[in-house]
Amino acid sequence: MASDEKKMVSASKPALSPNNDDLNSNVLSMMYKFFKKVSVVGAVYLVGYLQWSVAWLIGPVILSVLRDQWRKESEYRRNLAKATAQSSEKDVVLARLDDLPAWVFFPDVERAEWLNRILLQVWPNVNQFARNILKESIEPAVAESLANYKLNGFKFERVILGTIAPRVGGVKVYDKNLSRSEIIMDVDLFYAGDCDISFVLQRIRGGIKDLQIHGMVRVVMKPLITKMPLVGGLQIFFLNNPSIDFNLVGAADILDMPGFSDILRRCIVEQVAKMMVLPNKLPIKLSDEIPTVDLRMPEPEGVLRIHLVQAQNLMKKDVSMLGKGKSDPYAIITVGAQQWKTKHIDNTVNPRWDYWCEARIMQILGQVLEIEVFDKDEGNDDDELGKCSLDISQVVRLGRLDKWQTLQQAKHGKVELRLSWHRLTTDLTELSRALTETMLVKTGDLSSAVLSVYIDSCKKLPNARPQSRPDPYLTVTVGKKTENSAVQMRTDDPVYEIGYSFLVQNPEIDNLEIKVLDSKTGSQLGQLVYGISTLLKQKDLTMITQPLMLQKSGPESKIILSLKLRIFKEAIREEEYEEEDIDPSLPEEQSPPISPTAPPPILETIDAAAPNPIPYRAANLTEPELKNINDEEPDTSSQKSVPVETIEKAVDVPQEYSPPAERDSPKLVHRTSSLTTSSGEAGLGRILLSLRYSMQNQTLYVVVHKIMHIPLKDPSNVPDPYVKLYLLPGRSKDSKRKTVVVKDSCMPEYDEQFEWVIPLTELHSRHLEITVATHKGFLGGSPVIGQVIVHLNQYDFREAKTLWFDLMPETTTPRD
Repeated sequence: MASDEKKMVSASKPALSPNNDDLNSNVLSMMYKFFKKVSVVGAVYLVGYLQWSVAWLIGPVILSVLRDQWRKESEYRRNLAKATAQSSEKDVVLARLDDLPAWVFFPDVERAEWLNRILLQVWPNVNQFARNILKESIEPAVAESLANYKLNGFKFERVILGTIAPRVGGVKVYDKNLSRSEIIMDVDLFYAGDCDISFVLQRIRGGIKDLQIHGMVRVVMKPLITKMPLVGGLQIFFLNNPSIDFNLVGAADILDMPGFSDILRRCIVEQVAKMMVLPNKLPIKLSDEIPTVDLRMPEPEGVLRIHLVQAQNLMKKDVSMLGKGKSDPYAIITVGAQQWKTKHIDNTVNPRWDYWCEARIMQILGQVLEIEVFDKDEGNDDDELGKCSLDISQVVRLGRLDKWQTLQQAKHGKVELRLSWHRLTTDLTELSRALTETMLVKTGDLSSAVLSVYIDSCKKLPNARPQSRPDPYLTVTVGKKTENSAVQMRTDDPVYEIGYSFLVQNPEIDNLEIKVLDSKTGSQLGQLVYGISTLLKQKDLTMITQPLMLQKSGPESKIILSLKLRIFKEAIREEEYEEEDIDPSLPEEQSPPISPTAPPPILETIDAAAPNPIPYRAANLTEPELKNINDEEPDTSSQKSVPVETIEKAVDVPQEYSPPAERDSPKLVHRTSSLTTSSGEAGLGRILLSLRYSMQNQTLYVVVHKIMHIPLKDPSNVPDPYVKLYLLPGRSKDSKRKTVVVKDSCMPEYDEQFEWVIPLTELHSRHLEITVATHKGFLGGSPVIGQVIVHLNQYDFREAKTLWFDLMPETTTPRD
């Protein structure tokens, strides 16, 4: 331990003379380069000597070029992130201020700078804490995960996090809708330091450099007390999985291909998620006056029921004899650390999964539902077909939500989601309704309640071996889910202080089963089978800190635990819970009640702060609603390719769930097709687009809403229009996007969103080429109907823009 600290101190000082470690690393580096050159020359000589085909050289060369390109791109991203981490935090936060309109800062961003100074001061102590976590928790878990890929013997040898402390990009403090005994703070945490971590894997020594971690950390301070330190404890956790990147060095650098590094990264992310990504939290007790159960007992706010119905128009990734075939799609659903995977369906681009799952939601604000769609291939190299995300607070506000979500990072494709939000209650009258609702769904094992379990300790366990204390750990099981605790070494009175939450199908018949096992012998030291129906007779369905006798154990063996049971409530609108939040000035027809059979009206959300400004379009408006909406467009503009209108009408509609201080940022707009829209300056029609740039994600978002009044030259030949987009200069497949084809329509509606990752410094030198074409051309061609050139340097992207553009005749754009 002392040697590690000395190495860390030495690393923080300027190197005045090379030490033995530096010399050894230089010698190893030179030897590695020498043998690498010799192997290349030897391979060329061998191919010529054996008179092999030149194809034996082309394959390895192509792989080498691809590997070098991948490494250059990864190194560029890491260097950029490191430069950001070492720059002035005030400039970084101010540059991103437009993406964070709801964040509360001290004047001149002093709050973030203040926290950064604290982190820098305590970083040497955090180094020691982080080393212990990596060695005791992360290392054995990663080793077990890598063993599933036939990679054995993983072990950390040296862990030095360096002198560069994490940076805080911004701080958001909630002051509304909170309990009086808690403080909630969100911290945008970013680490890109000079760490030095070495490991051994299958007797191969390697290292990790340029480790980077970025994510939104929530700190909950509760309960507040009247004595120092005024806060009883902390709960620290990531709202969603953080992004983790690193660079492999040493002998393991040979294996640093996307496949191996992705496996290692995936294993590390999984273990971080098990520790401190919701629903998992890292609790820290600050006062002995506060019972540990108050900090570690899980407290779900509700359950999100997810029904992934189907997907349509996915990309074709499989290759057949006749060209591109179809795909074998499956989907991965992620909410924080919770993840589910659907079955894959062979040879289709329109799969129907009918997959059900349920997510325990510990924090409504900030959590996101993510859907990733992949094409199943042999091995682990599956092709990505796109992904999408949805803020869970939208579902909470509406109660039920049925919508098509456009896939991002894909040329086309969308998925159908049916979501319902269930709050939790102790009212036993809700149990029969919840059980009936689960029985109506034949294709999924749905739940009716949530059981929270807190295990404090065990007492007087028997010895697993003669005259030797056991090394006990717990397995906690409800239904099909099992959780394992950490091992407590050489004790018959182990203290665990751990909490879990489980979904319960039927509390009247299901059981909680706890087994105490010895890690060395695998023998059982005792067990407890507890009928969950017993809690139905307890006050508030709760049992707090009770010792229960262990079965098949010693005569005085006990386990001390606490239990809470909560029953699902019916999914209804948020307004039904808090009527005072409803604005009485809103007309009744603008906030119709949501029911399972009546989907909500069209709403178009344009949020300058949201990372994914996807318009919400669930179903067509009814006839009375159409009459109440006036979406007239003004006369045609005389300027070529210049927007002629910004849609900002009827904004007085119910807003998404958010604290009152944040409800001014979203802009919700009713929209329908107008039959009186002009055909544009050139008579080729007009196109409605939404444009937004996210400085936080360095991403340009473009939403293609609809096209109005495409000219109909031949009534017997109605066009099949689609929209093609290029981000220029740099015409390539990577910059191309394309909507679906709408059959036989002169007024097609798409509501598809596309995105390009582009640095802010390059944004104003780019322009968008939007081309509208039809599939009904001569000999299968696609004649161009009209075109728009959007110069991005003409717009201020601090907020989203929804604009009409006149379609003009096709222009000759230089081919880059």
